[in-house]
Amino acid sequence: AIARAFACQPTVLFADEPTGNLDRHTGMQVIDLLFELNEQNHTSLILVTHDEHLAQRCQRSIHIHDGSIVEDELRELAHEGE
Repeated sequence: AIARAFACQPTVLFADEPTGNLDRHTGMQVIDLLFELNEQNHTSLILVTHDEHLAQRCQRSIHIHDGSIVEDELRELAHEGE
């Protein structure tokens, strides 16, 4: 499914709970691949997740509770190799 999603070279890719039904190890492999392809293809990646560790890897996270935005956080991310 990931290869199919990137095959058409989208400018924006939506992933709704991409690790939802996966074990932790496989989930981390999927997320690492998504972020790697995201960087290589300069794609905007929009994730929906309940995983706080995954949210912390994102440049921006918006927390929603009962349909309302309760937090909108933009963070500086360190680039690999720095």
